Amino acid sequence: MKYMKSAFRNAHFTISRFLNPNPLIPSILDSVPSLPTIRVSPSFLRPRFSVEETFRFLSQAYFPSFAMAGGDHPATTSFESLEKQFEDFRMQLEESGGLGDRIRAVVLEIESTIRLMHASLLLVHQSRPTPELLEKAKTQIPVLKELYNRLAEVHRECPGRYYRHHGDWRSQTQSVVSLLTFMHWIETGSLLMHLDIEEKLGLNNLEFGLDIEDYLVGVCFMSNELPRYVVNQVIAGDYDCPRKVLKFLTDLHAAFLMLNLRNDFLRKKFDDGILLHCLQE
Repeated sequence: MKYMKSAFRNAHFTISRFLNPNPLIPSILDSVPSLPTIRVSPSFLRPRFSVEETFRFLSQAYFPSFAMAGGDHPATTSFESLEKQFEDFRMQLEESGGLGDRIRAVVLEIESTIRLMHASLLLVHQSRPTPELLEKAKTQIPVLKELYNRLAEVHRECPGRYYRHHGDWRSQTQSVVSLLTFMHWIETGSLLMHLDIEEKLGLNNLEFGLDIEDYLVGVCFMSNELPRYVVNQVIAGDYDCPRKVLKFLTDLHAAFLMLNLRNDFLRKKFDDGILLHCLQE
């Protein structure tokens, strides 16, 4: 017991000298009041939460999105979301590609029908048009109607994608409009209206209709045929044909001037003076 008191006294002196090298200044230990003895119950030392509960609590506190994901690693969760998104993209692209293949197959048949009609109408430039020449070209109109109905059926299977695939048949439709309006002018001397072409092709303006700009471009293309037609008709002895063509093109040019054309291609065709060039010829 004597040795223990001596050891405590030496330790107290050593710490006092370490904390307060100047013995004239009271030591910090001397100013600290003695603390009462606290008895701790053994149950207080037991952990209140398990390791899993502690980890869950820390996850919710510092990683809320990670905890909501069910405890998966954030990087794993991010990759799974990314993989799911690109899997959806893959399915959509494959579906769109299959749809485009079906549309292009129908468009190829439309192109073939257009060539047959154009070949029949070339004969009207060699002589005065006869009903037999026009009837041969008209036999292809029901074929076109059936093909456009097939396009409409493909479109109905994937609604909302009309303008996404519209470019696949735009130029062909403009050619069809040009041929139909040319045949109608030869027969009547007037312009075939937009609604009349839709009816001939079996198109429904609410679901799968004839785009207005395609109609206007087709009319511009049709006007290119008239100067050549006039020259051949005069050679064939029809001297009244130039007067009829001039009146028609003048009215058509005046009608186009009413439009505020915003389509770049259509605007370029009109600004290049297709109708005006035809009038001058």
